[in-house]
Amino acid sequence: MAQVCDSQPAIVLVRPQLGENIGMAARAMLNFGLTDMRLVSPRDGWPNPSAGPAASGADVVLDKAAVFDRVEDAIADCHLVFATTMRGRDMPKPVMTPREAARRMRSALTDGQKPAILFGPERSGLTNDDVTLVDSVLSVPVNPDFGSLNLAQTVVVTAYEYAQSYDATPSVRPAHEDGLAPKEDLIGLMQHLEDELAARGFFRSEDRYGAQRRMLRNLLQSGSFSAQEVRTFRGIVKALTRPERGSENDRF
Repeated sequence: MAQVCDSQPAIVLVRPQLGENIGMAARAMLNFGLTDMRLVSPRDGWPNPSAGPAASGADVVLDKAAVFDRVEDAIADCHLVFATTMRGRDMPKPVMTPREAARRMRSALTDGQKPAILFGPERSGLTNDDVTLVDSVLSVPVNPDFGSLNLAQTVVVTAYEYAQSYDATPSVRPAHEDGLAPKEDLIGLMQHLEDELAARGFFRSEDRYGAQRRMLRNLLQSGSFSAQEVRTFRGIVKALTRPERGSENDRF
């Protein structure tokens, strides 16, 4: 789970145009534990009344946002700076994915260095002068025939990759919070079912008994049952094999 951390990259929005987009960017940041927002010459000034509603509760990001007149001032305390852009640049800058940039930012933070990511204005993006100030270009690998991402989308992709670079959440979580049933319980269910089926003539051919038994066990094994599910299954078997009320067996 992403958590707010004091040691984190700065998200620098360069000349953002709409308060709504600043708010949505703040929301995307806080989703992944980032709170260091820096604004460079926001078109409509700051604070912007449209940003709060769009942030959907990410007020801590907006309240802490620092405003600068120049990109140079916004990144003055940073050591490693990336520029997000899709346009080709005639500059000797390495181009990398958000995932690789995230890995490098984590490494920089470990070394006590401050990284930052520049995001350009919604309509035109970063200028060449902006890009000359960065170390690397960060490019999201999108559909080459439709590479348009809005500001908040770009922020959320890069913030997600940064969070993934240190997140300890397992790739797959089990369906059951209490985990799988121990083999002792599962084998008990297998034996219970086999005994009841044998008593009712299910295994009619001695030649096929082994194959049928293995198939039943594999079916139960593939169910990935929890301990509670095993107990429920055994209860079902008991209910199905219990003599019915009012049957001839009950009368004698």
